Amino acid sequence: MDDVTLAGLKTALSATPDNVALRMVLVRAYLTRQEGPQAHALVKDLQAAQLTSDADREVAARAALLGKDAELALVFAPSTTADGLLTRARALLVLDRRPEGLDAYRAALRLSSAVEDRDLEVALSSNVRAIRVGGDGPRLKVIDRGDEESDVQRVLVPETAPVCFVDVGGLANVKEQIRKRIILPFQKPSLFERFKKRVGGGILMFGPPGVGKTLIARATAGECNARFFNVAISDVLDMYVGESEQKLHALFEKARQSAPAVLFFDEVEALGGKRQYAREAATAKLVSQFLAEMDGFSQNNNGVLILGATNVPWAVDPAFRRPGRFDRFFFVPPPDQAAREEILRIHLKDRPTAGQLDLGWLARNTVSFSGADLRQLVEAASDEAIDASLEAGVDVPITDAHLKTALRNVKPTTLEWLTTARNHARYANEGGQYDEVLAFLDRHGKG
Repeated sequence: MDDVTLAGLKTALSATPDNVALRMVLVRAYLTRQEGPQAHALVKDLQAAQLTSDADREVAARAALLGKDAELALVFAPSTTADGLLTRARALLVLDRRPEGLDAYRAALRLSSAVEDRDLEVALSSNVRAIRVGGDGPRLKVIDRGDEESDVQRVLVPETAPVCFVDVGGLANVKEQIRKRIILPFQKPSLFERFKKRVGGGILMFGPPGVGKTLIARATAGECNARFFNVAISDVLDMYVGESEQKLHALFEKARQSAPAVLFFDEVEALGGKRQYAREAATAKLVSQFLAEMDGFSQNNNGVLILGATNVPWAVDPAFRRPGRFDRFFFVPPPDQAAREEILRIHLKDRPTAGQLDLGWLARNTVSFSGADLRQLVEAASDEAIDASLEAGVDVPITDAHLKTALRNVKPTTLEWLTTARNHARYANEGGQYDEVLAFLDRHGKG
């Protein structure tokens, strides 16, 4: 508001000082101009009963707080709106009534997460203790953020809920195979011993990025009672000659000592790539060590199952695929329509939604989408709802329109992989290892 208009409103208010509506117009103008003392001067003589709307009370409370009159801010601030409760929390902080302020802040968040203010929450959660230095010395305020260390710990090492097969949409065939090959042998070892079946072995999962190979491995850990070792590439590779082989051996020894155990190698081609491309390099020695650990003369891996995942199975050394090593080769395809609908439902679970969500339509129109692509679709719809919430000042749930808007901007990421896999399946299908890929392409179109 420009100075001329403001001066005119002040003149009009001087002529009609009982005009509360006009007074609130002026208060809003001062708040917009960041002139807190002037806004406070206009509300300090008002009574809460004179303000008939929550919006006016919220404005008056903000004006009082800017004028450093926290008590008056509490008189005006409504307890039925998110903004009013947030102002009450700030006023209670000024008055050093932190527990009440924290209650008000949390009540505001329950009404609208758009008002979240992490700095205010930390200040309200702090315990301030006054300590007198010496007999008549100054009083020092010591701020003790009781759970600050645990907050940092949660950021660095976030707590992750265990994942089970029910959390993995689709992949029914892969789940069933893993139940038979991994979970059941560990649950009924006597039965398998009677039939001279070794508990353990190796399973290699391959497929496009994002279809759920790593998630299946995490779910396997949640389903079985075996000790689960998630081996990162950095846990093995070392810059010094011979160190990588020693680290790999130590990992297998630890698994053998902890049997029953599952060793999971993600991106296994980084440790088990074809030796013909690196015959004289250290990589070839690491591959040979890997093979020896899996099925070497001096090794007993009974009770140890090696689970691998890769996006490029044609880059894995063929020696890994003989019986006794990765003797089971599973193709993890992009989810079908029913699985896509289930995955969307899983990712929308516990998110605020409103109205009828046409997940069937979305599933039909997301052919070739991986699980990761579908998660990205839900994330994009959440972004749309968050933007709407920030603009409206209240929580706006995810609607069908948000999901369909997001679909226009999210594209499948599996098509390039399927094109490459099609060529390998047609022209390099030694031993029928890519028969599942060919069957998938036959069902869903070879183009």
